[in-house]
Amino acid sequence: MTYDLVLRARRLVDHDGERPATVAVAGGRVALVASYDEPVEATEVVELGADQVLLPGLVDTHVHVNDPGRTAWEGFASATRAAAAGGVTTIVDMPLNSIPPTVDVPALELKRATALSQAFVDVGFWGGAVPGNLADLAPLWERGVFGFKSFLLPSGVEEFPPLDRLELAVVAAKLVRLGGLLIVHAEDSRVIEASPVAAGAHYADFLASRPRAAENVAVADVVAVARATGCRVHVLHVSSAETLALLARARADGLPVSAETCPHYLSFAAEEIPDGATPYKCCPPIREAANRDRLWEGLRDGVISMVVSDHSPSTPDLKRLESGDFAAAWGGISSLQLGLAAVWTEARARGFGLPDVVRWMARNPADLVGLRGKGRIEVGGDADLVVLDPDAELVVDPRALHHKNPITPYDGRRLCGVVRSTWLRGRKVDLEAEPRGRLLERQDR
Repeated sequence: MTYDLVLRARRLVDHDGERPATVAVAGGRVALVASYDEPVEATEVVELGADQVLLPGLVDTHVHVNDPGRTAWEGFASATRAAAAGGVTTIVDMPLNSIPPTVDVPALELKRATALSQAFVDVGFWGGAVPGNLADLAPLWERGVFGFKSFLLPSGVEEFPPLDRLELAVVAAKLVRLGGLLIVHAEDSRVIEASPVAAGAHYADFLASRPRAAENVAVADVVAVARATGCRVHVLHVSSAETLALLARARADGLPVSAETCPHYLSFAAEEIPDGATPYKCCPPIREAANRDRLWEGLRDGVISMVVSDHSPSTPDLKRLESGDFAAAWGGISSLQLGLAAVWTEARARGFGLPDVVRWMARNPADLVGLRGKGRIEVGGDADLVVLDPDAELVVDPRALHHKNPITPYDGRRLCGVVRSTWLRGRKVDLEAEPRGRLLERQDR
C-alpha cells in the first residue's frame, strides 16, 4: 500500500513512553505505527531530525475565543493560528465572553457559523449553565456541546451570571439524566465578599482579595454536589493546592470528579510578580511558590489530571497597563501559543518527561470530552501531529505571537521547546493558506 504521508521519528512520544517509530497516514488518519526502519511507501515522506520529537497534537479544552461579539479581544482566526503555532490541534471554546454567550441553541449555531471558515485547527464548544436556562441544556447537549460551564461567583461579564449552590445542584441533577458533564469555576462569592477589597497596583492586595479559602469552599461544594447527584464534575483551573486533599478523597471515594490546572499556576509565583504588572492578573490568582510546588505534586500524584491554557485575552485598555490597577484590570492570561513550551520548561526541571506532558496536555483533555481520536498517536485516530525540538530555546517576544493582542506575562521569559511544524489530519498547517479546521461535536450522540 502507498500511504499519503509517512513520518519517521527517532523519538515518538505518546502518553505511555518514547520510542523510534514510523507513522503512516491515509485519509487523514493514522493507518500504521511501525518500527523506525519499517519499509513503507508514501506520496510524501518526512524524516525528522535527530533533535526533533514527534508528539500527538495537543488538546486545549479551556479557551476563550470571544467570537462573536468581542472579536477585538481575540477571534477564531487569531486564536486558532496561535493554537497551531503552539502545537495545539484541537480547542474547545468556552461559552462566555462572546456575545451572545453559548447558553441556547441559537447562540451555539451563531458561534458555529462564525468559526466555520476561520478555524486553522479543530474546534468544539462548551455550553453554559446560567440561571434560567435549565430548559436549554438538553437541546444544547443534543446539538453536540461537550458539557456545561458554570460560575459560583460573578464571571466578569453581565451576560453570563453565576449559579447559587441550589441552582448548581439542580443543574447537576439535570445533567445526570442527560449523561452530561458539568465544569465549574470554583470560587465562593461569600468568601470573596468578606475578603479585603483589592485596590491599586499592589499584587499582594489583589491576592488577598481572592484567598485560597474561596477556592477551597467552592471545591467542597462542587464535590458535595457530585456526591449527592452522581453528576460528572470537572473543577476548572485549580490554583489553591489546599484543594488537593479534598479532590484526592473524592477520587478515592469513587466520585466522578476531575480537575485541571494551567501553565501560569505552574510557572509563576506571587512573590515574583511586580506591582502594577497587570498582565499577570487572572482569577483565581497566581499564588506563592510553595503553593506552586504543591500543584506540581498534584500532577505527579494524578489528583490533577490535565493542564490547559484558560486562554482569556482582552484589549490592552482593559488590562490597565498604564495605571497598573489590579482591581480594575481584566483578569485573564493569554498563553494559547505558549502553553507547551511553558509547561515543558518547568516539567523537565522537576524531573518529568515528555510523556507526562503529553498525558496532561493531549491524552487526558481529549478523554475528558470523549474525543477518542484525538490526543494520541494510534491507528484509527486523527493524524494530528506535532514536531517539537525539545531542547531549543526561545525568548518570548509578544510581537511574534499570533494572539490578537500581544499582552503576556511571559514577555521576555526564556522557555524550552520550539514547535517546528503542526499537522492536522495528516496535512501540515499553513497559517498563510485557507483554514482547514473542522467543527467538532460530541461523539456519543
